[in-house]
Amino acid sequence: MTGLIHSTESFGSVDGPGIRFIIFMQGCKMRCKFCHNPDTWAMKTKKARERTVDDILTEALKYKSFWGSRGGITVSGGEAMLQMDFVTALFTKAKALGIHCTLDTCGQPFSTKPEMLEKIDKLLAVTDLVLLDIKEINDMRHRDLTGHKNANILAFSHYLSDKNIPVWIRHVLVPGETDFDDDLTELGNYVKTLKNVVKFEVLPYHTMGEFKWRELGWEYPLVGVKPPSADRVANAKALLQTEDYKKYLERVKN
Repeated sequence: MTGLIHSTESFGSVDGPGIRFIIFMQGCKMRCKFCHNPDTWAMKTKKARERTVDDILTEALKYKSFWGSRGGITVSGGEAMLQMDFVTALFTKAKALGIHCTLDTCGQPFSTKPEMLEKIDKLLAVTDLVLLDIKEINDMRHRDLTGHKNANILAFSHYLSDKNIPVWIRHVLVPGETDFDDDLTELGNYVKTLKNVVKFEVLPYHTMGEFKWRELGWEYPLVGVKPPSADRVANAKALLQTEDYKKYLERVKN
């Protein structure tokens, strides 16, 4: 079993609990304007490598002593669910070794076709945590932002809830794109309908990936857009009713 791997990261600290070994899969159908890894979009590229499950695990296990009781491996992308068979095989072997497995996805490949659900169920059976990006709750804005509708992504979030798979919901806050107060309120109310959400994160937009667009010879869609201010991030957390914001209010009160 092989997968097309863009790259790996040894000491990830923001893609799941604890210290993580992160595998970035090659290939993604979304075309997010703010994407900081556009070099992972192509399904085939000479810069990515075909690697086996055992090869990846051997590399990951070199860093196991740094993970502690909370860390493990995270498969990200690109879009990890486009190579579901490989991720399932990887997680199956990792779980047998007692490794915590996290799937970082936007859920775009999800469908209710029986053959797809069969594959998804096999993957979820060996997945400890899902990091689910909800880019925009408003479907029209989501299409403009990513090139795709969000109906199947929201359907995936409900599927995870029904299966009671622990989830961290993540929302990238992009000024003028994903920071509309009405949408944030709607997203916050939507997330409250899910019964499996362990954490709800607001990720402030950054421009660190802009140089990759230039290297690819592409025009960056968000030229001139700056990261959101601290006030706008706090506003988003308030409207989304995230646990982080509730803790912030407690600290301020005390």
